[in-house]
Amino acid sequence: MPGTTKSSLTNRSGPLDHLLAAAGNVILGKDREIRQAVACLLAGGHLLIEDLPGVGKTTLAHALARLLGLDFSRVQFTSDLLPADIIGVSIYEREKGVFRFLPGPVFSQVVLADEINRATPKTQSALLEAMEEQQVTIEGETRRLPNPFFVIATQNPAHQIGTFPLPESQLDRFLMRIELGYPERSAERALLAAGGQRERADQLPAIIQAAEIPAIQAQVSQVHAAAPLIDYVQALIEASRQNTAFQHGLSPRAGLALLSAARAWAWLDGRQMVLPDDVQEVLPAVARHRLRSVQGSAMARAEDITTLIRSVPIP
Repeated sequence: MPGTTKSSLTNRSGPLDHLLAAAGNVILGKDREIRQAVACLLAGGHLLIEDLPGVGKTTLAHALARLLGLDFSRVQFTSDLLPADIIGVSIYEREKGVFRFLPGPVFSQVVLADEINRATPKTQSALLEAMEEQQVTIEGETRRLPNPFFVIATQNPAHQIGTFPLPESQLDRFLMRIELGYPERSAERALLAAGGQRERADQLPAIIQAAEIPAIQAQVSQVHAAAPLIDYVQALIEASRQNTAFQHGLSPRAGLALLSAARAWAWLDGRQMVLPDDVQEVLPAVARHRLRSVQGSAMARAEDITTLIRSVPIP
């Protein structure tokens, strides 16, 4: 926000507390999931939200974009969606004799890929370069995307009709994957009494300005991870590769993602050092969509991640 001092951002006082509280007033009873989403953004990653329709996935994405002062675009993924509908297209202007590029919705700071697994794999792949390189290549020309650039994708459960499973290469582009689930009874009662929260999300003011976010992300990346902590992360990765519950273990890139998410979690607590507790808190959201159960093609079960954590001693 205007006038925010560097020190207030460093210890998370003020803006981030207000942001989490404001989002919690819209997405009722989901404080932990909101914090996970904010941590994902601060770590410079992208977020996948998988759950049943109607539990607030789109409202969460819209609320975060408003509170962070970011440009927002929503793309409804369907089976007939084309890559050009996401990236953009060049049109020929006969009067000038030149082609003019019309940017697609991917040229926004927050892109909501709604029901991403209802589009074909070809269309899904249109986001791969954007999410990894923060750029897109169109007709041989590379175009940079805004900074910050944050993709929030929602996904329906794979067993629902008309879905195309995301390939492992695309799942790996998402730093974290979360579920919202049904609200608790008291939160659902408040939601029913209010008649929904979508309008409240549309009216949220920006608590942090977009220009501040890169500086905050830089602070998050500097949160200290001591050598024993890095040893602990490496031990978790190695244990995942030896665990017979998984088809394969976590990759080195997954280890980097785990450290980035843990740094953001620590920073949200106002600390400049990562603790093993931070790693354990973010591990399920970072690891589950990257691991496959030996019982089938489904992602790892939550209880298998818990077993993995318990199998590695804390340094």
